[in-house]
Amino acid sequence: QVQLVESGGGLVQAGGSLSLSCAASGSIFILNTMGWYRQAPGKQRELVATISGAGTTNYAASVKGRFTISRPNAKNTAYLQMTSLKPEDTAVYYCKADTQDAILLRSSYWGQGTQVTVSS
Repeated sequence: QVQLVESGGGLVQAGGSLSLSCAASGSIFILNTMGWYRQAPGKQRELVATISGAGTTNYAASVKGRFTISRPNAKNTAYLQMTSLKPEDTAVYYCKADTQDAILLRSSYWGQGTQVTVSS
């Protein structure tokens, strides 16, 4: 089993910044892509940003240029630096990790979510 622990959410005014972190632990053989997703009330969960084990990043168009995902030394912690926050960024942010075990069986794990609220 793999556990993901998120931290860093909170309340910020529009135009402000927040950083989220996601630490993966447990029975990890290979940790592939890590990513951040978000879900606003009444909406479906959507991709925010992902980063592969090789450091390749992918961003939703709505956050490109404002958010930065990182994973120093491709270790087990991913960060999401959010700047120029807008009220529409308000959501519960979830971390996701894609793993492979010793026989290369793929699994995905989700964190518990952290609330980000941007006031106007």
